[in-house]
Amino acid sequence: MNFSSEQPKIIVVGSSSIDLVLETEKVPCENETVMAYNSESYFGGKGSNQAVAAARLGASVYFVGCVGMDPLGQQIMRNMVNEGVNVGFVFETDREATGTAYVTTSDGNSAIVVVPAANNYLSTEHVEAADRYFHTADLILLQLEVSMNVVEYTVRKAKKYHKKVGLYASPAQRLSPEILDNVDFIVVKSTELHIVFGEEQREEILKKYFNKVFVRDDINSTVYFDGTEMKYCRNDKDKTVYKMGMGDAFTAGFAVALCHENSIEDCVNFGNEVSARVSGKKGSQMGLPRISDFI
Repeated sequence: MNFSSEQPKIIVVGSSSIDLVLETEKVPCENETVMAYNSESYFGGKGSNQAVAAARLGASVYFVGCVGMDPLGQQIMRNMVNEGVNVGFVFETDREATGTAYVTTSDGNSAIVVVPAANNYLSTEHVEAADRYFHTADLILLQLEVSMNVVEYTVRKAKKYHKKVGLYASPAQRLSPEILDNVDFIVVKSTELHIVFGEEQREEILKKYFNKVFVRDDINSTVYFDGTEMKYCRNDKDKTVYKMGMGDAFTAGFAVALCHENSIEDCVNFGNEVSARVSGKKGSQMGLPRISDFI
């Protein structure tokens, strides 16, 4: 893994939230009540997670998102500012509260309910307002916790300026041919591959989108096709205790490595390493490593 002397510039367009995590003896079944023995709140949202991760890894990060005009929104913006993320294009709406997520977790398993709220009000006009940032960006990062209209608009804008685009296809939705053709890499959960791509077999999907689609599972394993053979990368040297934010961490790590012009294999290995480290602490952002941990 090489780090060039140039600081990558990454724009993240996406979601932010406050995550309420409830720790229980078991994840409740339908119509079942369980007692939580601990509850804590953390900063989250896939967009915010990616932005903070990339900033800690040395990138100059600009976040385009939407929060409510409430204390939670102010907390999110202060946190990102403290993490070195530019929030000049984080918009506030008085039509909805700041996004939240409710996570029930037990022994590494979890059930998550996301309330997008203000994230649903992120619009193409907001992305357009940040147009001048796109001129000088190295890479644009996206997820699927904002409207597909915003995702597709952002992809078109990025390609207009010949910029690289990375997408973490979560929460899973079927992707349009426009997105599939124009993004440079797509990260997908193994359990959601059929939602994103349909009923094709995994091997066929990976061969069709070689060096472009990266499939991940809960044990921090990543599989992709390099044009010649299937490649498998697994990093579980540290016990995977907390699984929240691992996909976001991998995506940001991969993106930063790609901006430094590393090989695809090195980008995957670095993404896995970043993901492994985030699993060591609670919440999606607490365990994110810093560039100083690697150089």
